[in-house]
This record gives sequence, C-alpha cells and structure tokens, in this order.
Amino acid sequence: MTSVAELLPTSTETHMQTIKKVLNSSVVLVEDERGVERVLLGKGIGFGQKAGTEIEATAGDRVFVSLDDADHRNLVELLAQIPAEFVELTRAIVADAEGEGLELDAHIYLALTDHLHFAAERQRRGLLVANRLAWEMRTVYPAHYEVGVRAVARVNARLAIELPDEEAANVAFHLVNAEVGKTGVDSLRVVQLIRAITTIVSNTSNVRVDRRDLNSSRFVTHLQFFAERFFAGRLLTSEDDFLFNSLSERYPRAVASAERVRAFVLKEHESTLPNEEVAFLALHIARASPE
Repeated sequence: MTSVAELLPTSTETHMQTIKKVLNSSVVLVEDERGVERVLLGKGIGFGQKAGTEIEATAGDRVFVSLDDADHRNLVELLAQIPAEFVELTRAIVADAEGEGLELDAHIYLALTDHLHFAAERQRRGLLVANRLAWEMRTVYPAHYEVGVRAVARVNARLAIELPDEEAANVAFHLVNAEVGKTGVDSLRVVQLIRAITTIVSNTSNVRVDRRDLNSSRFVTHLQFFAERFFAGRLLTSEDDFLFNSLSERYPRAVASAERVRAFVLKEHESTLPNEEVAFLALHIARASPE
C-alpha cells in the first residue's frame, strides 16, 4: 500500500521561517526565504502562533519537506485532521525506538500518527480487530514488539483508553516497515509466510514451535531470514545437492516436511524453492524436533 506521503528530514541547521498555517499545537507548515515549504513537528510549536509570524526550528524539532505537491497537500490535510496529542505520542514512541537502536525513516511520523488515531477511534467505537499475527511479531521482531508494548501503555495512559495488548504488534509492524535499510521488506507478508510454514511443519513433523525453546527459537529465526530473502528475490541456490541428498537419507521425515513447504510456496506464490533452501529448512526442522 502506498503511503499518504513520503517525507525526508531537512538539514539540521536552524533558521527563521515564516508560518503559513498552524495545523495543530504540535504541527506547523512553514516557508523559508527561498519559498520552500516544510512541516515542523514539535511539542507546543504551534500553540498561540498564527500565519505570517516567524519561527525558528530548534534541534529538538523534527523538520520535514514533502517530495511533491500532491503528497504535500495530502500530508497537510491529514495532520490538520489529527489532534496534536497523537503527534506527540508518535514522537515519544519513535524516541523510545531510537533509544533501542532502531534507525527509522521519516515516514514513520505520518504512518504511525495516522495509525494511532485510527486505533483510538476504533476502540472508542467498540470496533476491536484482533491481530492474529501477534505471536509471530513478538517472536520474529522482539525489539520492535517491546517498543510496541510500551507504546500501547503510553497511549492508554495518555488517552485514558484501553487498547488491546495485541495492538503492540501493529505498532511493531510500522516500526519494522520504517526501518532504514529494510526498504522493500513487508513485515506483514513476512510473518504471514512464517505462520503458514510453521503450521505446515507442525502438521507434518513433531516440531512444536515454542519461543522458550532454543532450537525452536533458532527455527523461527531461520524462517525470518528465509522469508525476507524470498520476498527480496535472494534465495540460496547451488548446483551441488550434496546437503539435500544427505539429509534426505538421514532425516527423511524432516525433508518430507520441507517438501510440503516447497509445494505450498509453489502453489501460493508461484515460485519454486531451490534444493538448497529446502535442505536448510529440513536441517532446522530436524534440529528443532524432539529426540
């Protein structure tokens, strides 16, 4: 899904700019002396301000410039409709994530602010939607999920609402998708594929995925990297089938289970997994199987 707008941080240098529009108490639209329009995010930055006055972006403010006119209009319209408290919540959550070492693209401010606002509105209307991939997110992306857990607590305390615990997985989705260096990685497709594979493996072998078990945890980690390679088109392949043939003799049940996964991927994604990928999957299935 295409985001409403793509944002990029401007220079960290501070300079005076003229306010064109106050979107809310935490967001203002400004213009510099060259006529370049920017969006400034900062707690209370728009409070008591009005169009035509000058303002200076400080080091603590987030400054963004939109990429094109269409995106700019959408961005301004969206932020003008969302209460300032959601922008401030997003800033706090992003700061928490960055404190955990996550490097996030600027578009997280728009995507997460929009999501939090929508989630709060759903809760207030009693329209709760269960995230059936919460377990997979917690297992595959534990650092992102923990930030999500704290985010839910922060939102509930600030807004006096009760978002479900599973909402942490939704926050984690946005964090994963906004990570710098992971462009093109769709965390939803990744965890959906992982879930499908673990279901197949559980039904065709004696592996029971339990994140408290070391071998099981290694198995899920392997699936994470496999899924990311799969959707990025970087599957492992080799002309040497020694590992695949050896495992077929030594661990026939694990290989049979991996073959079921190969059949599933072919049917659902119209892609044939090479023997090397099937061999490594079988190896992890065998390793995660109780002796």
